[in-house]
Amino acid sequence: MLLKWFFMLLGLLFLALALLGVLLPGLPTTPFLLLAAGCFSKSSSRLYNWLLNNRLFGPMIRDWQTHRSISRRVRNIAIGSMLLMGGISIFFILDQIFIQLLVGSMVLVGSYVLMRIRLTELKTD
Repeated sequence: MLLKWFFMLLGLLFLALALLGVLLPGLPTTPFLLLAAGCFSKSSSRLYNWLLNNRLFGPMIRDWQTHRSISRRVRNIAIGSMLLMGGISIFFILDQIFIQLLVGSMVLVGSYVLMRIRLTELKTD
């Protein structure tokens, strides 16, 4: 019972982060949605079904569960957000070269990982 509550609270935290990711360009949405769906599948069938049937978030989660793929639009937005926020951080905010190189490396690795994920053939966006 305690584990069920733990996963529900963790799922709500991930859902909140995903909702923030919709508003903040540097914060990803999809990974947090997938984590929330995983947590809800172990804790609350009501929240899990709500998330899967949600007009905005459901298609992304279903594509990942069914095909282990994401839409081209989702991938492009994620990579564009990383490049934009990473570039702003490197050129305008960060002043230590080591930190700039670290952020640049993280953006490149994140972009590489996203480029390796298969794109869905279904029209979901």
